[in-house]
Amino acid sequence: MATTSTIAQNKKALFDYEVLENFEAGIILNGAEVKSVRSGGVNLKGSHVSLTSGRPILLGAHISPYKGETKGLHQTPTRDRELLLKRKDILRLSLKVKEKGLTIVPTEFYFKGTLIKVKVALVRGRAEHDKRNVLKNRTLEKEARSAMRVHI
Repeated sequence: MATTSTIAQNKKALFDYEVLENFEAGIILNGAEVKSVRSGGVNLKGSHVSLTSGRPILLGAHISPYKGETKGLHQTPTRDRELLLKRKDILRLSLKVKEKGLTIVPTEFYFKGTLIKVKVALVRGRAEHDKRNVLKNRTLEKEARSAMRVHI
């Protein structure tokens, strides 16, 4: 099995949304974008996935221009990028997105071996009181872990 290492995470999406299902997708990038991603120049904040004409398209993800690029191939940092998913996953996602309140967001860019993958999630928006509960639970868990370290 190939090793994985995280390049970038969309922590804001994990806070704002309740994750229902995760999918692994490939992404179509040009050469300079690949080099920029490998150097960590990715920001997923505010990005989402659209299923236009039956194809998943990543919208709003920012990939910084590669510093050593000379040919000017990297036009815009936030251009639309096509994702590669299995046909059955695309069909399942398109049916689920038609339900009220569900959307698809990228949650993570990571390496799987030498390949660059994107973890996309089918999500439902959280209400404000749910967000407060998440923060409260995280604080309680953090305090419990620190208390366990002190007593062990």
